[in-house]
Amino acid sequence: MQTDSVPFASSSAGLRPSSQMRSKFLREVADAHLRGGDRPRERVTASDLQPLPASVQRYLTFMNVVGRKRTNSLRAHLTGSFRLSPHGRWSPCETWQLTSRHDVSRIFHMRIRIAGVLPMYVRDTYLHGRGRMTGRVLDLLPVVDQSDDEVTTGELVTYLNDAILMAPSMLLGPETTWTEVDGTSFDVALADSGKTVTARVFTDERGAVLDFSTTDRFGRDPGGAKRLVRARWSTPVVGWKLEDGATPIFVRARAIWHFESGDFAYAELTASKDSLEVDV
Repeated sequence: MQTDSVPFASSSAGLRPSSQMRSKFLREVADAHLRGGDRPRERVTASDLQPLPASVQRYLTFMNVVGRKRTNSLRAHLTGSFRLSPHGRWSPCETWQLTSRHDVSRIFHMRIRIAGVLPMYVRDTYLHGRGRMTGRVLDLLPVVDQSDDEVTTGELVTYLNDAILMAPSMLLGPETTWTEVDGTSFDVALADSGKTVTARVFTDERGAVLDFSTTDRFGRDPGGAKRLVRARWSTPVVGWKLEDGATPIFVRARAIWHFESGDFAYAELTASKDSLEVDV
């Protein structure tokens, strides 16, 4: 496992939560007409985990899924930092997202301030088996708008990343395949709408996730061509908050592209117990 050497040191200070952003996010969620409430929230039992590889059982036990009702959806409000280039300035960011097992759906909104001044809005979605990524300065001037197969694959594997880090019981179904690698790592594959994405998850001896790595994402190498290229993408985690009876919450996670020209850490996000809601 390889991770970026830049320390986790950026801050989200200086960007106050935006009620307008939250309203836009909730409006898009409502307009998506996602299914809800039609799947039973059965409790996860120890016998549900028995057919799974040992490293997966350890991970799910650490994430405290046994005895709890299965999660069908997750809403998260995270804060952190983002940058547009490997040597660019870190800017504060705020994100809202909904990840739902119903129809395997994801709606993600992010607000950043470019150079600390201009607000930029980024929206990533995975709906009805298709992904889309848009970015607009001032939420008006388009910077990017893509909805091809590469984006669809990337959005589906990002859904998988959300579930692994924040709501693992969403993955306890026939659409997910788990494969043992060794005592502290496993491969996970998720199938939806004719596509399958895979990732490798690294854990410590408790089962706590240390890193998530996949090659099912496409990005623009800052040192190469401007077209999208397949590259390894990882989200190393630093620290987990543990409370009795609750799902552990990561302290901080980083998103890193591993391009041919070098590693590019571009986002850091933090979570708290107040920032995550399930089955909303």
